[in-house]
Amino acid sequence: MKIAIVNDMLLAIEALRRVLTSVPDYELLWVARNGAEALDKCTSVRPDLILMDVFMPVMDGVEATRQIMGRCPCAILLVTSSINTHLPKVFEALGYGALDVVITPILGHYGNAEGGETLLEKIRTVHKLLGKPISKKPPNPIPAKWGYTTQPYPPLVAIGASTGGPTAIAKILSKLPQDFRIAVAIVQHIDVQFSASFVQWLSQQTRLKIDLAQEGMTPQPGKIIVAGTNDHLLMRPDRTLGYTKHPRSNPYRPSVDVFFTSLAENWPGQGLGVLLTGMGRDGAVGLSVLRSAGWQTIAQDASSCIVYGMPKAAVELGAVQESLNPEAIGVKLLSL
Repeated sequence: MKIAIVNDMLLAIEALRRVLTSVPDYELLWVARNGAEALDKCTSVRPDLILMDVFMPVMDGVEATRQIMGRCPCAILLVTSSINTHLPKVFEALGYGALDVVITPILGHYGNAEGGETLLEKIRTVHKLLGKPISKKPPNPIPAKWGYTTQPYPPLVAIGASTGGPTAIAKILSKLPQDFRIAVAIVQHIDVQFSASFVQWLSQQTRLKIDLAQEGMTPQPGKIIVAGTNDHLLMRPDRTLGYTKHPRSNPYRPSVDVFFTSLAENWPGQGLGVLLTGMGRDGAVGLSVLRSAGWQTIAQDASSCIVYGMPKAAVELGAVQESLNPEAIGVKLLSL
């Protein structure tokens, strides 16, 4: 795997270099000291993955991510020493197509890179995503309908997203009024150490109440629940939310497929499944299962996706009734 480093701090570059050289299969392709230099180098020699700092001179990581994804797209992992104090910048970069964010490793007293294993775990996940094939289309998907009216369970909108998801989700939620009476549950691919910050940032984009999903919670009208751990969020048979480590082999954590499938099996109310921008195919099978269970289904359209991977996989499975941009999805929720 060919990896590039974009960082203006020499100590950070050295820490990242030591982490990468500890794995024989990883090749350090090039190093850039700012976003502009990275854009030039990426145009000439494109890596499989860029470890992108957020704050740099000349051109920061946010603008570099935007331009690289527009001109020479490749996988980008944000690596920064400060996250919670600069949430808007981090989520702006995620909105432009960065896959995830991790704290920069630091050189310890004995020259080892502290925090390196967390970074390597992120890189391994990206490696799996880059090589994940698309499943074949299953036969005869069942036409969707609002097929459940059981009370007291409210209608539920389930949203799954990955690369570029934060911005798309924010655009959808910004359309919803304070008296919106449908429950919303969101699974966004983001590490547990940043999930609380994601909720904090997302709360600034909507008038509705947002909470991290906790064990034993139930979806409530007018409230938004966001998956909050690296385990998979799921709906239990008793209609409460919980988390599971299984399947452990799933590289997408938390997994949209796991959540969508559990909803199809256990949620008796009316439902709408929404699959947004993202690399790979997580959520495609789950959306197909939801459609077969009578849910309405929507995928983000290709032109508005940062990465048209997950929605494309769902379309190929016959799981999607409508393909819309995030603003139109928000309007669609209002019509429900």
